[in-house]
Amino acid sequence: MAIRYGSSGFAITLAALIAVALSGCASINGPAQGLSAGSDAAQSGTGRAGAIYTALHQGAQSYQDALAAQHRDDPGAGQAILNALNQVSAAAQSCARTPGCDMRRVSATYDRMMRLREHVGGDRAALVGTNADALAGESSPVLQIVPQSQRAVALLKNGGLSALVANNDAVKAAIEEWLTQMRSQLMSSYVNYQFLRAEMEPAYRKAGLPEALLFGIMAKESAGKVHAVSRAGAAGPLQFMPATAQQYGLRVVDGFDQRFDPRLEALANAEFINQQLKAFNDNLELTLAAYNGGPGFIGRLAGPADASFWSPQVYDALPPETREYVPMVLAAAWLYLHPDRYNLKFPRIDGVPGHVSLLAPASLSELTVCLGQTGGMQDGWFRTLRNLNPQLDPQAVQPAGTKLRIPKQLESAYAAECAPDSRWTALADTLHAAAPPPVWAASPPPRREVAALQRYQVRPGDTLNGIAQRFGCADPLDIARANHLRAPTYMIKPGMDLRVPACSSMPQRDVAAARSYRVQPGDTLNGIAQHFGCTDPLDIARANDLSAPAYMIRPGMDLRVPACGAMAQRDVATARTYHVQPGDTLSGIAQRFGCQDVASIAQANGLGMPYVITAGMELRLPACRRG
Repeated sequence: MAIRYGSSGFAITLAALIAVALSGCASINGPAQGLSAGSDAAQSGTGRAGAIYTALHQGAQSYQDALAAQHRDDPGAGQAILNALNQVSAAAQSCARTPGCDMRRVSATYDRMMRLREHVGGDRAALVGTNADALAGESSPVLQIVPQSQRAVALLKNGGLSALVANNDAVKAAIEEWLTQMRSQLMSSYVNYQFLRAEMEPAYRKAGLPEALLFGIMAKESAGKVHAVSRAGAAGPLQFMPATAQQYGLRVVDGFDQRFDPRLEALANAEFINQQLKAFNDNLELTLAAYNGGPGFIGRLAGPADASFWSPQVYDALPPETREYVPMVLAAAWLYLHPDRYNLKFPRIDGVPGHVSLLAPASLSELTVCLGQTGGMQDGWFRTLRNLNPQLDPQAVQPAGTKLRIPKQLESAYAAECAPDSRWTALADTLHAAAPPPVWAASPPPRREVAALQRYQVRPGDTLNGIAQRFGCADPLDIARANHLRAPTYMIKPGMDLRVPACSSMPQRDVAAARSYRVQPGDTLNGIAQHFGCTDPLDIARANDLSAPAYMIRPGMDLRVPACGAMAQRDVATARTYHVQPGDTLSGIAQRFGCQDVASIAQANGLGMPYVITAGMELRLPACRRG
């Protein structure tokens, strides 16, 4: 059966897509525009199946009459529409349980109803309200109808989908994994998605794609963490790679990577999915494989005849990641549609969007403290606040009057709990101002004289490392501490006023005897290297067998620090600067100048993951060595 996506924006159920993907059922001819007593929903059937077809036709006819009544502004039309939909839903449930009942008749009738809705009712039919939370978890083989969100798509095209899913070992194993090892990720994905839904779901609705597919992709890619960044460089809730992001219009604008904007990334994702569905003749598994493994690669494997994802020529040639990815997305989407079938209960989330204007300066971290667990949010509100305000550094204090996106349910709580005179606000401010001192395994460094301060206004393209070098500082962390910049990113923005210590008059550390160091929260390898007078943090990385390209360190880790002052100094005379050009990437610059990895350039310029650079930025290039 070929699943086609009309321009109506009325999403077809993902369950139908999964059923088609796994069952390979035969095609159904396109439905007619209207309903009549002679429609095939009422045609011949014997016994129980015949009675179901009759009930199905009656419900469809009632739906047609109710739409006509709505068109006449009949006040009872809304309830009549719901009654008709419930009648069709009941008939579909009965058909799913009855041997010999042809679910394709149900599908054809439902398609006609939706076409009629577009023709007669238009978008007004989508205004009929039901409570999505009340429906969540209702046990039924038919997806609950939620017209107010244009998700009124029932599971009507696949009578035995549970058996089909169970008979596919890969999807069956994926369902088990979501329900066991990854259950916590599934639950957090659901919570995060409900608060992001107003930002992301409209893109899928407009594209005519099923919402459950969006959830499945997001759950697998990021668990709904908007600022997620993979080791490969994919970023955002839907994990676009940089090159693909640029292809679909996602840019770095004023230092903000638009991959971290849930609305924009959902639009890009929907465009990609529809393009690949068209390219792969509406084959959902190949489309998902292309999203994970690249369209060109999957296209070559599938060949001109679009071989099945499960065929040996495709499946056996896929990397393990893609073989796992496709069934995991399908399984997450299926669980989103039918939690009660698997003894799974998603929490009820009030994700209605709202906003506040800050009554006093505050950071997202401080708001998280003063809001506590308002509304029963056991894990607090940090993730939600950060997801809804992705352009903000969560540690940076925003001025009074700043408008923030928050769940509407928090608007009154903010006024009460985070008022300027609230005890929780005072507590949050005290905690935010605190910063643990560094702990040195060898002798502590001499106290620095920082009374003499200079002022500097950050310009576009500035980095903390570059500013430190401009003022003669040996350590950009001195500037970070003087301005209460928070680890690990120490983010600065154009226009920010920085206090710069009198770096050139600071005494140098005596680090000759230093041999070990215990990593503290907020430490970076670059900062530790500079503390000990090393010219290259890679010396420390190599001494501790840290893996490229991240060279990850964690608080509490004991590092062996070479006697940097006694080491042969690297030849840094050839170090140079480079002005970033439009279209440049850090990896491209590294290759151009013979660097073995981008981390050395990133560390030399104080760049944190995901190593964002912008045109006009001046980069310091270390003396990279080929080979």
